[in-house]
Amino acid sequence: MARRILRDVAHARAGDKGDTSNVAVWAYDPADYPLLLRLLTPERVKAAFPHLIRGAVERYEMPHLHGLNLVMRHALEGGVNASLNLDSHGKSFSFLILGLPIDEA
Repeated sequence: MARRILRDVAHARAGDKGDTSNVAVWAYDPADYPLLLRLLTPERVKAAFPHLIRGAVERYEMPHLHGLNLVMRHALEGGVNASLNLDSHGKSFSFLILGLPIDEA
């Protein structure tokens, strides 16, 4: 059986402001919203990327949209103007989050 990842059941949109990354994740099927609630806890997201997210992770639930908004503080090496990282905007966080395995949580 193939290992499933979050991308199989959800899509995401990312943004950034300074040193904060913001990722909204929506279930394709409303029936998978409880899965998002179980999988995307602030603790799991922070533990999955300990070298990238140095601050708190906040989660805002959007049940009417079947989605979650994740706000990750101190996650962009100081922000676009302070980092030498070529992709410090946080867009890649949506890709990383959607790559989390479903089966192990």
